[in-house]
Amino acid sequence: MDKAEEALVKIEMHERECALRMKAIETRLDSGAEQFKRQERMLLAIYPFILGSLVFVEYFR
Repeated sequence: MDKAEEALVKIEMHERECALRMKAIETRLDSGAEQFKRQERMLLAIYPFILGSLVFVEYFR
């Protein structure tokens, strides 16, 4: 094998490894996005409780 073929093999191996890494990164990002959406829904669910508490306190003042 000459130097050019050896370099090509190394580049192809590197590309395969990078593709695997990118797939893992995409999976982690998708998982993080799902967690962020869940936290956002929980935060939005708290707002009515906070507003209701303020109204309740003002009503019984």
